[in-house]
Amino acid sequence: MSVSEFDLIRDFFVRATGARADVLLGIGDDCALLRAPPGLALAVSVDTLVAGRHFLVDADPLDLGHKALAVNLSDLAAMGAQPAWATLALTLPQVDKNWLRAFVDGFAALAVIHDVQLVGGDTTRGPLSITIQVHGFVDPLLALRRSGARAGDRLLVSGTVGDAGLALQLMQQQLRGGSVDGRLSRRLDRPTPRVALGRLLVGQASAAIDVSDGLIADLGHLCAASGVGARVELARLPLSPAFREHCPPRQWRPALAGGDDYELLFSLAADRIEALRDRCRGAGESVQEIGRLVDVPGITLIYPDGRESTEIPDGFDHFRG
Repeated sequence: MSVSEFDLIRDFFVRATGARADVLLGIGDDCALLRAPPGLALAVSVDTLVAGRHFLVDADPLDLGHKALAVNLSDLAAMGAQPAWATLALTLPQVDKNWLRAFVDGFAALAVIHDVQLVGGDTTRGPLSITIQVHGFVDPLLALRRSGARAGDRLLVSGTVGDAGLALQLMQQQLRGGSVDGRLSRRLDRPTPRVALGRLLVGQASAAIDVSDGLIADLGHLCAASGVGARVELARLPLSPAFREHCPPRQWRPALAGGDDYELLFSLAADRIEALRDRCRGAGESVQEIGRLVDVPGITLIYPDGRESTEIPDGFDHFRG
């Protein structure tokens, strides 16, 4: 028996997430009607994931539902915004109810954690792709931006970097008989959006960006927007035990340019670091100082042996290669 678009909406999406009081009208009409809190700005971001480009066609749909929402929530986190609503445009080659149920379960589980309501979207037939738009609230005078960093600020990053990039590298090697440590693959498949940390940084950090295309590439975006340069101490990069176990010595590329970390990279005045560390410890958030910003353009890498280099690896680019 054939399944219509309206069957999919009714069976899988109408009650996929909890209800919020600020949603006046959700899924089922031509538009959603939403009430934004007075005095706050609406932060909006959208990302598309395409099969064969951002994920394997046979990727676990439970993980995929989680990741599709997580990468968008990470953008809100980088602005210090509190998540509220999401829309989903899903293109499917065919209707597979088991796949769709698992995808929605992964999406909904993360949405519940961050009190996000799915308020609309679209379903259509075609090559598998997922587009999610998220909406959140933030004080317009305090929203984190890429453009507020100053020379002399310290550079910090949350969590650990390189796990997802190394996992992808090992997955590619797996085709030739290698294996992938589950600790690494989980970081690739189920990233953690640092929403709580983003909220802690409001009014504290001078600039912020989420690490999606690679640590150095995204640092370059922050530096360009702020008109500063950076000096990064490689010995201070936060690397997980699994990364240290599986990455060959002196191979820095996965940590610097692997992408898909979805950590927060931010700048902070030196005299604010200790207070922020105390707040982060109290909230269960991990941050590590990795360098400082300077008034000379460009990024300098400082290796553990003291050698300095301005040769930096490229990050991910949708239209390169």
